Amino acid sequence: MSAMKDSSRSLPKKVILILKKETLPAYPEKIGIVTALTGAAIEDIRSIARRRNQTVQLYLYPAKVQGEGASAEIARGIRYFDKAGVDIIIIGRGGGSIEDLWAFNEMPVADAIYEADTPIISGTGHEVDMTIADYCADVRAATPSAACELAIPDMQSVFYKAFKLS
Repeated sequence: MSAMKDSSRSLPKKVILILKKETLPAYPEKIGIVTALTGAAIEDIRSIARRRNQTVQLYLYPAKVQGEGASAEIARGIRYFDKAGVDIIIIGRGGGSIEDLWAFNEMPVADAIYEADTPIISGTGHEVDMTIADYCADVRAATPSAACELAIPDMQSVFYKAFKLS
């Protein structure tokens, strides 16, 4: 944890002090996901998205999410989707040790989040895990699955409420 504090001290003031936060669109149509090509995170996101709203289009930017070069790949994915015109960007990976999650504590990721105009949800690790990306993102989710649930409304509930009110 000490290394994370040291890393956050080196972040530019723009990231720590001027945290611009975008609101999430209520009914997104296109969601960009920056995570590993394989693994539980992307499978869980796909499953939850199908259950909540089958019309939402999911786009994957496959990126290394740990190890050397991972932060640069995650940052490229954020920039790609920011230019591509998606409604929301989800970044994340499943849990692991702090070393496994370290790419989400590095400057390239923090800078890409700060520079993005598209709202970003960070769903990195498990509930107890926190990364610098979580602090920089517009919304922090405890897990990648929770990030998907925050991004995509449950349309059955929406239709039920609308029908009940009419």
